[in-house]
Amino acid sequence: MATMLMRTDPFRDLDRLTQQVFGTPARPAAMPMDAWREGDDFFVELDLPGIDPDSLDLDVERNVVTVRASRPELDSGRSMIAAERTRGVFSRQLFLGENLDTAAIRADYRDGVLRLVIPISEKAKPRKIEVARHDHEHQAINA
Repeated sequence: MATMLMRTDPFRDLDRLTQQVFGTPARPAAMPMDAWREGDDFFVELDLPGIDPDSLDLDVERNVVTVRASRPELDSGRSMIAAERTRGVFSRQLFLGENLDTAAIRADYRDGVLRLVIPISEKAKPRKIEVARHDHEHQAINA
């Protein structure tokens, strides 16, 4: 049984190649993530350092989780040497497999990392089926 998590950025590999060839990030990943399964839970961690914690917004519609956050714009009075971090509002969508219980997702934001814990749905877990036994007792008929 495979737990499915699909990334929604079809240009990620092209951007990685562009960065390697030209040496500059064409479109930096705003929310790099790790995902794994442990037992009956599926974990997703998204790096979101420097965001306004009050801007963090998670929505679930069917099997799609949308994460939105914002990082404050740069102070216009600063003379920046480098400005590579994504600013303003950004989002990422995670397409989850049907075997995950999206109604029971838990989320925690700590030390710049958003962690989602998504349980495997009960209907997707392997289970044993008990076989009913009907023992027939044969009795002798006395006439």
